[in-house]
Amino acid sequence: MKLPKLIQGGMGVAISDWRLAKAVSQLGQLGVVSGTGISRVLASRLMDGDLSGNVRRALANFSLPEPVQNIINRYYAPGGKSAKTPYKTPAAYTIKPPKFLDQITAIANYVEVFLAKEGHSGLVGINLLEKVQMPNLASLYGAMLAGVDVVLMGAGIPTQIAGILDKLSNHEPVSYRMDVHGAEKDDDHRIHFDPENIFPGIAKLIGKLKRPKFLPIISSVVLAQALLKRSEGAVDGFVIEGPTAGGHNAPPRGTVTYNEKGEPIYGEKDAVDLEKMKQLGLPFWLAGGYGNPQQVQAALEAGAAGVQVGTAFSLCDESGMRDDLKKRMLRKVMDEEAEVFTSPLASPTGFPFKVAKLEGTLSEPEAYSARNRICDLGFLRILYKREDGSVGYRCASEPVDMFVKKGGVVEDTVNRSCLCNNLTATAGFPQVRKDGYVEQPIITSGDDLAAVGQYLKEGKTSYSAEDVISYLLGPFLKPNLA
Repeated sequence: MKLPKLIQGGMGVAISDWRLAKAVSQLGQLGVVSGTGISRVLASRLMDGDLSGNVRRALANFSLPEPVQNIINRYYAPGGKSAKTPYKTPAAYTIKPPKFLDQITAIANYVEVFLAKEGHSGLVGINLLEKVQMPNLASLYGAMLAGVDVVLMGAGIPTQIAGILDKLSNHEPVSYRMDVHGAEKDDDHRIHFDPENIFPGIAKLIGKLKRPKFLPIISSVVLAQALLKRSEGAVDGFVIEGPTAGGHNAPPRGTVTYNEKGEPIYGEKDAVDLEKMKQLGLPFWLAGGYGNPQQVQAALEAGAAGVQVGTAFSLCDESGMRDDLKKRMLRKVMDEEAEVFTSPLASPTGFPFKVAKLEGTLSEPEAYSARNRICDLGFLRILYKREDGSVGYRCASEPVDMFVKKGGVVEDTVNRSCLCNNLTATAGFPQVRKDGYVEQPIITSGDDLAAVGQYLKEGKTSYSAEDVISYLLGPFLKPNLA
């Protein structure tokens, strides 16, 4: 498989949805869907009535009708729910998930990849997070059932994934060692996934699955070397993501210092030695700040196979971000008022997280203060070892007293945002609380947000995925885009 020069970054909860990935893929580049929180997205689309019929068409193509019908019976609302009706949400994952949760997670990923790949032969990838471990086995299997071509994973060191892909291609049972805070060296906490148990008869029905390429997202040569040494299967290349990229960033190496705004400062230690990367003998793509043709050229000359771009696609017509948010954000860009803050506190993971400032979103202190703390989706919960040896679950964004009761410290809760609910709201599926409160969005973006105006053609107030690709790769791929 020859991978293209441009990888469209996997973003947020359904920002990189199937529509965006499909548009990019059809233009000869690697379109990527986000698998984060996708079971909630599937349930929400069905509750909104699936007015286009796309979700139900994808569901109808799934090999086993019974689990599909169970999902439809539970969530589908013909004509859509009322604006005041809360979304039903799948249960939060635990280390021993119920069968239905694994089924809807796998099927949701299947739907997203199926729709992205439908009607063309281009390549489609899926982005998952090592930090969000518990849904990953079901997510990978569902994406593979739909023929996903590439798996990209960052936010940690995903040494287990390559071997898991090998086994899932044969429908073999797999397990995933969990990161558990406070665990002893010899503790071995695992989540298990058996395709035959979750979907009886599926192996015989569809036969061997294609094993997708695996591209870990890393921030240093050391991590690349560790993955090659410790990985339980083949690694096919790397995406090297710098601190200017949107979403979660790796923390600075060494002692952390902050600028006058309170943002962590990155220095020479955080630069990646590309000569050493080349010596590893695998293709790599550079991410973070590669939003113009000159930067793409520089990446290619440095030995990269290409670049990964996120921010430019996050605001294009095909992205899954709410249209009103895209329009307002682009207005900020055109008025030269766009601003991005690298928050050391916003994410409950503890990783720095980039927040684009926009009125009416969680970037405003007033909006943050107006929200009652609640953790009901649990994508970013961490596992911890209880005194009795069992595994518990906590999140720095949950109610403070609950977090402390579970062994957390108060200091870790300060200014933490519920990214699960906030990012889901950004994609157009805000939860409605019993008291009438509606979850507010949060927008993440790379440092080059102000530069997206370059994709706008004269007289236009929006742009397409094709506009981005034509601008970035026009000097290299003119025959392909004619």
